[in-house]
Amino acid sequence: MASIDNASPTFDNSLITVIYVIGGPGVGKGTQCANLAKDFGFSHLCAGDLLRAEQNREGSQYGELIRTHIREGTIVPMEIMIKLLENAMKAELEKGREGEGWANGKGRFLLDGFPRTKDSAVKFDETVCLPSKVLFFTTTEEVMLARVLERGKTSGREDDNVESIKKRFRTYANDTMPVIEYYASQDKFAQIDSTASTEQVYEAAKDAVQKFFSQKN
Repeated sequence: MASIDNASPTFDNSLITVIYVIGGPGVGKGTQCANLAKDFGFSHLCAGDLLRAEQNREGSQYGELIRTHIREGTIVPMEIMIKLLENAMKAELEKGREGEGWANGKGRFLLDGFPRTKDSAVKFDETVCLPSKVLFFTTTEEVMLARVLERGKTSGREDDNVESIKKRFRTYANDTMPVIEYYASQDKFAQIDSTASTEQVYEAAKDAVQKFFSQKN
């Protein structure tokens, strides 16, 4: 991969809309992204799903490395995560999707669970695409723990257990909060309390996205 110093972004952010969707495990990012994707025509790319798919892909040179990081609740090297996202964005654009936001080389992406470190945020911004908006969902650890344990009953995810969750909370506090601080001072940042019902949280998320598009147009 090219160095940050000499790199120009792969995608033009005047054509490609990228919204980062961040928050702790169990905060409800996936549910809200699914709703936003349906209402606004986004492609929903979940960082965790991309990692799990690569982990299970036959012949992947990163499979065991990713498996270890997921089990330990630690963050996969940013170069791997960024390349997976970039490849997924290219693949989606090559499909030739129709609908609002996809004509004439345009595209709309929700990056669910990315970035998780400030370094990866800066790297993606400078080498892949500048984000247009950052949605930060927040609630208490107690709420997140209860939601993840409930999800774990049916998700089949090996990291939806108490030991992994607590490791993920520590990783989130240490590594992801600097991302929040980095974007919080920028006008593209929106913080949303996800303690309320799914419907109430979605109204706040939808409002933030609608305001962005109305300002853009």
